[in-house]
Amino acid sequence: MPANFQEALPLILLGLALLVALWVIVRASRKTKVIGEEKGDVLDEGAAPAGRNQALIDSSPSASQDTGIPLETATAEKPVNVEPVAAASPPPAATSASATDDLKRIKGLGPKLVTLLAEQGITSFEQIASWTDADIERVDATLGRFSGRITRDQWVEQAKLLSAGDDSSFSKAFGNNS
Repeated sequence: MPANFQEALPLILLGLALLVALWVIVRASRKTKVIGEEKGDVLDEGAAPAGRNQALIDSSPSASQDTGIPLETATAEKPVNVEPVAAASPPPAATSASATDDLKRIKGLGPKLVTLLAEQGITSFEQIASWTDADIERVDATLGRFSGRITRDQWVEQAKLLSAGDDSSFSKAFGNNS
């Protein structure tokens, strides 16, 4: 062995001992400690749900997701029984319950506005095409920061062409929106 290494060996060992001592101190001062026996993973069969998720499980759904259908917790022994509940009032200007169109085809209507309109029961081109000035004012008042878009972007005119299936006239007047 070289003489320099033999002279540096005590310093290297002292440095390693300090590192080990520092690691032990840091490890001992950790706030999170596992005490007692391991209780098993929450994913093991028969294990209880994780406690951190219980608040989400117990909470009611947000108002925007309220479908009028009662929610129950499903288990292997007790399957969910979902029965539709009659709505308090029909959605405004609804033409048919199954009529839904891709409203994002209308220029100026993005995902956020489509969601806002769907919350009001507006899901088809035909509904928008049949709006009166009073309907436009009523819906526009619910659009918040998007207020004024209905007339500025000519939603009613676009919806009339799209509901009629006149894609060529729509493309000529408003451009291609694919």
